[in-house]
Amino acid sequence: MSPRREHLTETQTRETNQPVRPTIPPAIVPYVTQRVGEQAAPDNLVLLPARGNRGRERYRLFYADEETGLDRDLRQVLWARVSFNPYDRRQQPTGDPEWKLMHPFRQRVTMERMRCQICAASAVTPLGSIFLAGPADYRSLEASLLTNQPPVCARHVTTAANFCPHLGADPVVLLATSAPVYGVLGTIYGPVDGRVEVVAQPREPLPYGHPNLPTFLASQLVRRMARFRVLTVSQLMRELAELPGKTAARRPRVLRTAESSP
Repeated sequence: MSPRREHLTETQTRETNQPVRPTIPPAIVPYVTQRVGEQAAPDNLVLLPARGNRGRERYRLFYADEETGLDRDLRQVLWARVSFNPYDRRQQPTGDPEWKLMHPFRQRVTMERMRCQICAASAVTPLGSIFLAGPADYRSLEASLLTNQPPVCARHVTTAANFCPHLGADPVVLLATSAPVYGVLGTIYGPVDGRVEVVAQPREPLPYGHPNLPTFLASQLVRRMARFRVLTVSQLMRELAELPGKTAARRPRVLRTAESSP
């Protein structure tokens, strides 16, 4: 039986599965980090024939016990199932962190709703949405790029920068005013000797609308940086400090999710 989850209403990927290790107090664990005890559910995958746009037979991937509105995103792509540990009084996941992993659902919900990867509060500021990148993740001649790293709120910019060694000593801030959803990272399945087997694991994300998505099991959501400014962390913090209402110091509003413990 799949875990309870809430219903969730475009170029090279720069930051795929980067290891994340703490360089600040271990009491702070990003909301998106998978925890010990949160396990991938049994695949329970089936391939059923479906008619293509031109009447040709094609397959579509399902769970044998698929739950309508829970196992697929709003664009009808199937998502990997991972269990949930209990949540604490702050509505944060419990358990020791698996620093190299992002929980598929929590990565998805923070990217879909533009929530902070650290605390799950809104990552939208009057200046735009804050994404972090390292020296190898951004080249100034590029007009746009892709990221699977959720944004951060103003309060947790420096915290998030310290979590990711690949960002370097002075991470790049991508302050986006347009960062539309692009596609998904994951695995392509197909029929092999009567069984449902992995047939490909693309390194690049598949854009929504790709012909392989019907047999794709997604694990991370990807956004495209369409309109953005490039800043240093210190430049960003100065601009935030000049905003009325002290945006950077506001207490975050915790995102409550259906799988959270009461």
